[in-house]
Amino acid sequence: MNIIPIVFCFDDRLILPAGVCITSLLEHARPDTFYDIFILHASSCSYPSTGYLEMLHERYVNFKINYRNVGTVFSGAFEIRNITVAAYYRLMIPDVISEYDKVMYHDVDVIFREDLSELFNSTDMSNYYVGGVSFTGGLQKQERAYLSKLQLNWQEYILSGNLILNLSLLRKDNIVMQFKKEVERSKYRYQDMDIINIVCKGKIKRLPPVFCGTIEIFELASKQQRQSLYSPAELAAVLQIGIVHYNGPKPWNTYCPNMDLWWEYYRNSLYYDPQFYFEFFYLKLDEYDRLPLLKRVKILARYFLKGRLK
Repeated sequence: MNIIPIVFCFDDRLILPAGVCITSLLEHARPDTFYDIFILHASSCSYPSTGYLEMLHERYVNFKINYRNVGTVFSGAFEIRNITVAAYYRLMIPDVISEYDKVMYHDVDVIFREDLSELFNSTDMSNYYVGGVSFTGGLQKQERAYLSKLQLNWQEYILSGNLILNLSLLRKDNIVMQFKKEVERSKYRYQDMDIINIVCKGKIKRLPPVFCGTIEIFELASKQQRQSLYSPAELAAVLQIGIVHYNGPKPWNTYCPNMDLWWEYYRNSLYYDPQFYFEFFYLKLDEYDRLPLLKRVKILARYFLKGRLK
């Protein structure tokens, strides 16, 4: 039996996406894969006592859910772009989960399309604190300048939404304490992601982009754009089997790339609500007509200018 420990951190707002995310995880589990799932949450969260995620036992058997209450840690920490304090909880994983020396972490705005045991077991994390996928922002001059100010190499900077953590080494070097100091010290643009890259600098392992298919990575793959971060073969794998990470617009809120995949898993999940499904798409039929006049003018102007620039 392949036991794969996986950690999620989220608040009550994301309980539905979490249910769909874990559904996709279990749908692709091999017969010999068992997911030991840990969920870090604040004291104020209600979902651990509702049995919402435990509904999945009606359909799947190869998993277990463990809740870990982190109390009010990081209360009042810097928030930006609607990313809440729960994003910082991943920094506590080495101290909160003592059962394992190596775990995966994933955001819940994610759809899995493959069993994760092969990648997890084949990734040697010796002498590395954390493994992740290179940040596409480094391909842009403005983002390179920002990372340079943080004294970070843009080619080594990784995304924090999907990680493999060497808990043994993180504990040995008391890295959680350094994480906490950085949270208190500054208002970083990318919050936990900046902090992980700053503190773990020099001990970060690059993982293939199939492990974290953001919207930007899917764009590179679909357009076959030349760049220096990922190989053509790696990008081809993203299109076929890559983890889909909705790091921008969320498919349960609005239209976005790969939204069809999320809705496919939602429709086939135990959480499917026909009314929610119907109303989401029905309301989109006249969405632009219901926008304020100024907003519509801005949209028209943007597309007019875009056409002129081509």
